[in-house]
Parts: sequence; C-alpha cells; structure tokens
Amino acid sequence: MSGVGSGYDLSVTTFSPEGRVFQTEYAGKATDNGVPCVGVCCKDGAILAVEKPEETKMMLPNSNRRIFTVSRHCGMAVPGKLPDGRQIVSRAQQEAENYKRFYGETIPTKVLTDRLANFCHVFSLYWHLRPLGSAALTASFDDDGPHVYLSETNGVSYRYYGIAVGKGRQGIKTELERMKLDQMTCKEALKAVCKCLIKQRDDSSNKKFEIELAWISEETGREFVRVPADLAKECEAAAKKEIEQEEDDDSDMEG
Repeated sequence: MSGVGSGYDLSVTTFSPEGRVFQTEYAGKATDNGVPCVGVCCKDGAILAVEKPEETKMMLPNSNRRIFTVSRHCGMAVPGKLPDGRQIVSRAQQEAENYKRFYGETIPTKVLTDRLANFCHVFSLYWHLRPLGSAALTASFDDDGPHVYLSETNGVSYRYYGIAVGKGRQGIKTELERMKLDQMTCKEALKAVCKCLIKQRDDSSNKKFEIELAWISEETGREFVRVPADLAKECEAAAKKEIEQEEDDDSDMEG
C-alpha cells in the first residue's frame, strides 16, 4: 500500500515503525489548516480573536461563531472542524458546571484545560473513535490573573503569553514574539491582534472576511464578553490604515 501512512493510518490505535500515530497527525493538520485563531495574555486581561471568511453572500454576519462562553470568567475559541470544536466547548461547559456544583467555586483554568486535553486524548485510544479535528484556545481570568491555554487534539495542554493556530500561524507567531504583551493593555493589544490577522491573509483570496473578537479584563469586570462592535470596527480600521501606511513607506524606500 502506498501513501504517507503506508497502511498504518487505518486505525487510530496503530503505531507506525517510527512510533507515529498518523490519524492523530491528520487531526492536527485539520486544525492547522483551519481558520486563524489568536490568543494573547496582556497585563490586564486576555483576548481571543478569529478571522472568519465569508462562506457565502447569503450568510448573515456572526452566524458562524467560533468563540464561545464557557463560564462567566472563561471563554474559548475553536480552530479546525467546527462540529468537533462544539463538542469540546460542550465538554468544557459541563466540566465548569460540575466543578462549581461539587466544590462551590470556579474551576481553575489549569484544571479545566487539562481535563479538556484528556477528553481529546480519549478519542485517540479506541479503534471505534477518531481524533477530534479541532483544538481549544482558552482565555480566562481567575485569582492568579489572566491566562491563555491551548489544549491540542493529541492530548497536551500548554499556557502561553501569545499563541496562534490555523492558517498563517507562523507569520502571526513571529509578529506576537515582537510584542511586549506583558506591558500592553487589552485595548492596546486589540489593534495589534487585528493587524496580525490582516497581514497574514492571502492577497489572492477575494473572499470577504470578518474578525471575531472577545476579551476578559479588568475593564469588563473579569467577565468574558465579546468586544463591542464599534470598538472592534475601530481597531480593525486602524490596523488596516497602519498596514497601508507601512506598505507606502516601503514603496517610497524602494523608489
């Protein structure tokens, strides 16, 4: 049998001679090829941002949401396959509710993201299941401050200052590494995040797009909410203007 998996990708419980599980890698590629999602942790909160292409002109704005509320102090963005992402969000909501009911307090972000990673890992343990083609980018604000975590489909979870998942993630990560996120407020970071998403877009794509933004900060009372529409449009317009100005400056230098 020819191909990348050479027969070792027929079951999720089969290891290749090199120790690889191809179906899990395929699920990771589904996430990497999904819509760009960004999470950043600032000095006063955390931001989640998703760039969504307009699938059809008949689709209403905000009808294909990628950012969901898990609890009052926690939210989540899902790159990759949206139906699989909804399963992860639903599990996160159940975990948060059960923890609150049993212990009488909000679930710590580390505990939640580890449980989500374990949930995703279960789908790579049994032959009758398939790995989930989505990851979970979590933003929260608890007693330890703001957090951004990424729970991957292979069952690992890490905490980040800033992380990007999906198409163009390498370019966005490079831009994020140049920022001093620990010195920026969420309002300052909103424009920077929009700029990162717009710069990584493929110029050959004529599809319209919208940027979905949500945040949790001191300004929102440590409650996870969507960024007000007027503020989101203002940040997006400012980012586009700044990019155009940089392109004009580069053209002048080349001339």
